Amino acid sequence: MITWMQRHKKWLIITIWISTIAFVGAGFVGWGQYSYGNKAGSVAKVGNVEITQGELQKSYSNLYAKYNQMFKGNFDEEKAKQFGLKKQALQQLTQQALLLNLAESYNLEVSDKELINELKKLTYFFKDGAFDKETYRTVLSQNRLSTKEFETSLRKDLLIQKTLKLLPVEVSKNETNILETVMNIADKINYKVLTQKSITLNTSDKMLKPYWETKKQNFMNDISYDLKYIKQTSVKKSYDNAQLSSYYTENKTHFKDSDGKILTLKSAKKAITDELNAKATKDKSLRTYIAYKKGKLPANTMFKSATISMGSNPFDTQTLTKVSKLSLTSPYMKPILTNGAYYIFKLVKINPATTKSYEDAKTDILTMYTAEMKKQKLQELANNTVDTFVGNNTPFITVNDADSLTALPVTEASEFLQNLFSSEKKRSYITLNSGKIVLYDVLEQKLLTKTYKDLASSLMKLKSGIFNQGLIKSLEGKYHTEIFIQGL
Repeated sequence: MITWMQRHKKWLIITIWISTIAFVGAGFVGWGQYSYGNKAGSVAKVGNVEITQGELQKSYSNLYAKYNQMFKGNFDEEKAKQFGLKKQALQQLTQQALLLNLAESYNLEVSDKELINELKKLTYFFKDGAFDKETYRTVLSQNRLSTKEFETSLRKDLLIQKTLKLLPVEVSKNETNILETVMNIADKINYKVLTQKSITLNTSDKMLKPYWETKKQNFMNDISYDLKYIKQTSVKKSYDNAQLSSYYTENKTHFKDSDGKILTLKSAKKAITDELNAKATKDKSLRTYIAYKKGKLPANTMFKSATISMGSNPFDTQTLTKVSKLSLTSPYMKPILTNGAYYIFKLVKINPATTKSYEDAKTDILTMYTAEMKKQKLQELANNTVDTFVGNNTPFITVNDADSLTALPVTEASEFLQNLFSSEKKRSYITLNSGKIVLYDVLEQKLLTKTYKDLASSLMKLKSGIFNQGLIKSLEGKYHTEIFIQGL
């Protein structure tokens, strides 16, 4: 039995970890997590279910808030783009819509009684230990939700839960026994950790220059843009009481205190003046832009020059992005607000990227050369010593005993063990994501008799994850999805 498991444990362990990944992936689907849409136009249609712009925006906002919490407040729109947050938000909504189509095909509904019963369980609407209608309305109002919006979303949530209950996932005793057996496979090993710290390199020009010749196409100067521009001076005017009062009446919601309460006209006068001046400055910059394009600027207009690129940009990323879309046949850019002022740019010249000289690229070359050669040398060391190395012995360990590998941090030890128990080789090595290489020799093997609590529950979660992924895949083939927006 032990011999058979050693020979076949690769497939057993891989199956378990694929299941784990599937379950974790399914966790990101966000079953039952709904955004609360408005009546905006549709951004997608899945079968008979439409997804509105409002729903997408709410879903995006919810995801953004979660990521911002994960990043401890250091999440921004740039990171959101890198993570493809809008695409994630739409994917969540389309997966939910697939399940709603399935519910419709079963003629499933959520009754008013079921909805009310669920509402009464939501503790954030409680007062004195029980559901309170006034608290309910107040909480929703504070979150800019109507009761109709919330209840529609909650009804969808309950409908999906009801649908999934019709497709139960069960765990057999044999499956639990197999998983417990696999988790009890234990190896006693001898292992040694190789790191790049033990590798020395010759990094003289004699070694670097030939390397640079083969890689120099990777070391380019940035494309740069020669610009002429006008910096719009800020408008600073005084306004009489009638002007201030009129603007306040039309825009009073712009002026609130720290508690969100609308300021009085008297308290808001400075803020009103600043806003009026900002509008006047923007209008003036637009007039300047039009005159610039038509060649009708006053003779005393002050021009400045700048050259900007990815590596040298005195403005901001948005400015560079917009400048890069200009051409010599259409060189003028509409006013852009950057660093607190409006700028009107004209493209004068595009300087194409050029290959860096060896001296200019040397620092980057050294970094690339060192990383590549140390990796190569470490691989050679592993190949040359794997049959003869002598390292540290461990007690009998399972895939869960990362703490027993004291020569590695726990995360790396866990990665090593996952790979070890997926390998059929008695003596070999494993390369970790960190670049370290762990040589190992399996000395003995045995089957432990540990029992694991809640194993059936864990297995249920794994199987549910696989089922949920498979269900979504199946529904994608059944219900046609149309996406009406681009650029996600």
